[in-house]
Amino acid sequence: MTATAQKIAPGTRAVIVGAGIGGLAAACRLAQAGAQVTVTESHATPGGKMRVISSPAGPVDAGPTVLTLRPILEELFSALGERLEDHVTLRRQPLIARHFWPDGSRLDLCDDAGANEAAIEAFAGPRAARQFAGFSRRARALFTGFDSPMMRNATPTPATLAAHCLRHPALLPRMAPLSTLAGSLARQFDDPRLAQLFGRYATYIGGSPYRVPALLALVWQAEVAGVWTVAGGMHRLAQTLAALARARGASFLYNAHVARIETASTGVTGVTLADGTRLLADLVLFNGDPRALATGALGPQVTGCAPQTRTAGRSLSADVWAFAARASGPQLAYHNVFFRADPRPEFDALEQGRRVPDPTLYICAMDRAGPAPPPALERFEIIANAPPLPAPEPEPDQCQTRCIHTLSRFGLTFDPPPDNPTTPEAFDRLFPASQGSLYGQSPHGLMAAFQRPTARTPIPGLYLAGGGAHPGAGVPMAILSARHAVEAMLSDRISPSRSRPTAMPGGMSTGSAPTAPAPSASSRS
Repeated sequence: MTATAQKIAPGTRAVIVGAGIGGLAAACRLAQAGAQVTVTESHATPGGKMRVISSPAGPVDAGPTVLTLRPILEELFSALGERLEDHVTLRRQPLIARHFWPDGSRLDLCDDAGANEAAIEAFAGPRAARQFAGFSRRARALFTGFDSPMMRNATPTPATLAAHCLRHPALLPRMAPLSTLAGSLARQFDDPRLAQLFGRYATYIGGSPYRVPALLALVWQAEVAGVWTVAGGMHRLAQTLAALARARGASFLYNAHVARIETASTGVTGVTLADGTRLLADLVLFNGDPRALATGALGPQVTGCAPQTRTAGRSLSADVWAFAARASGPQLAYHNVFFRADPRPEFDALEQGRRVPDPTLYICAMDRAGPAPPPALERFEIIANAPPLPAPEPEPDQCQTRCIHTLSRFGLTFDPPPDNPTTPEAFDRLFPASQGSLYGQSPHGLMAAFQRPTARTPIPGLYLAGGGAHPGAGVPMAILSARHAVEAMLSDRISPSRSRPTAMPGGMSTGSAPTAPAPSASSRS
């Protein structure tokens, strides 16, 4: 039985802290199950990292730009008794990305295996095409083999993974457990440009290809299975989920910063906003960086949650430009990557808390997603990897210079040029206690996936969802994390070992918040 096929006890109050994609998906599922859901969001709109910035050409996405693993989103809508296509228009992008190198070479990859092999043969020769075919087979086997025991498993452990590998022994050599992604790719491809291209997938979860496990090659299978854009921009998906949650009775409080999560001896009791308003709750879902809990940003009562995040390394941040301009130079696709010649110095610098002057740049040309030609004034997002905090903040002109200088070497110019990037410092302000990291704790090392916080916390009634929790960063993973969290909530509510009686009246009060745990208890799970 799926989470939203179950019903929760009438009158159960749930507060969701954060209207990122994980919080929105959880709000929909909980409201569908019959909970009284209130979503608090410190910003003025839903979406979290699915941000949007205004421009003369219209709203520009300043966060995720595409969807992969569409079935995960379809399953969410199905659990709500809805059809995805009735609410948002998705456009499949047959051309996954266009890649440029400083030597003038260019490679398009698409969602057709035969076309990719032909493109790579023309790019680097028949041996490279054969190597790519072998890489694709391994990536497909890894994705199929680890989807269920890792991503869809709410609480994966090394023991369960080891048992899975024993039952499927062919997986072990494919995952190359003692190798990094860069090391594995260097053995699979003679052409360093192809190793560089597929090594970039480490940055999708905020890591370095020289430090993440070789297993991350499975990301290629997620992309080749289908890349989708949302008509009108990714923020339309956030707006749609918020509307679906409201239609099921959820309420939203925007510009509402949660100062504390309140607990009693029996578990969570609610949250207190910065203005003193207290929201009583039987269940609280935190959809933010779990490090905020562990470091006391949500009050001293919840610092025992996700304690590993206090000392664990952080994933990468970014400098992000979102703007409207007229472009001239090489022909752009929707997704474009402009590589530097040698990737290693950039990742070495990032690990040392530095930026290089000529980074690899990702460019999304938002208005090139459909068959119609783009307008003269287009919308763009440019992303350069940057170290998380603490790291020295570059001067604004340094950020702009490294972007413009890098693109000028490829003959690409924008009028007006991009400026005012969102930097790690700005991301830390937008998402408190994140240290500017966009993907939670570091994905480096074979055990990193098992060290990420999962849905349940030590405090009864308090749960986690979002990119900082298992199964990790990215829109599909955040949606999966919401499912894990809601399933845990509903399971715990009917489990004698984790449930407790309701003793607190429902409602919302305004006034000074208590400095000690509330004396009354609310039902938990």
